[in-house]
Amino acid sequence: MTEQLKEIGQRLMALRDISEMTTAQVAEKLGVSEADYVAYEKGEVDFSVSFLHNCAELFGVDVADIMTGESATLSMCAYVKNGKGFAITRNKAYDYKYLAAAFRNPKAEPFIVTAEPSDTVPSLHGHEGQEFNYMLSGSMMFYLGDTTYQLEEGDSVYFDSGIPHAFKALNNQPAKFLAIVFK
Repeated sequence: MTEQLKEIGQRLMALRDISEMTTAQVAEKLGVSEADYVAYEKGEVDFSVSFLHNCAELFGVDVADIMTGESATLSMCAYVKNGKGFAITRNKAYDYKYLAAAFRNPKAEPFIVTAEPSDTVPSLHGHEGQEFNYMLSGSMMFYLGDTTYQLEEGDSVYFDSGIPHAFKALNNQPAKFLAIVFK
């Protein structure tokens, strides 16, 4: 368990308390078991971006507020240098760089996502809104419900993100893409 996971879990607990909801109520609204949700609050398990997005929607805050604990204050421009951004490391297979962490109330949530090669079958997750993914390098299999698409550099998909989805790097090489989640 990392310090970042514990801090995010504490923020989730605080948001739940402010919302006067039980762990069971939050778990039901998020579509996870109560035991899984409690493990998130304790910082015992890693968070998916979809899970954080769903929490942000439920509690009426930005994903950045949950991740950083600080309300972003910029409303004109958020400038991020190449390779920078607020890092979210789910596990060894995925690396997210949140590109709007310093912008208050964004209408979209942009990420640079790097998927490392893995032999495991990805779990599909959905969240409200729409999403746009643009391949920057490598190739990946994109799973959307029962449909799959093989994406190469320059390819893109725009989809209803309520449909469970996932991705997997191909050819034993990392896959890097721009993901923009629209609320």
